[in-house]
Amino acid sequence: MANHKDALKRARQNDKRRARNRHYRTRMRNRIKAVRAAVESGNVETAQAELREAMSVIHRVASKGVIHKNQAARRISRLNKLVKNLALGQAEA
Repeated sequence: MANHKDALKRARQNDKRRARNRHYRTRMRNRIKAVRAAVESGNVETAQAELREAMSVIHRVASKGVIHKNQAARRISRLNKLVKNLALGQAEA
């Protein structure tokens, strides 16, 4: 454990930031799971609505520095691809 005053403060800051980042990351992962669940169920409208919500959360998490902007772009791209394939699959059927 830290002994100096500035090291104690830094430890407190790190704990606070870790908790905040965990909250953002958990929220993002839950939104991603919701998109994947909507795709699994085959409901295009729900999947598109969930994708919009997930994109918003992912962008916000990236802007706060919790994840890298390239990771955010990759996650959004993969989710978009899933929803698009679902929509195209149902359009052909």
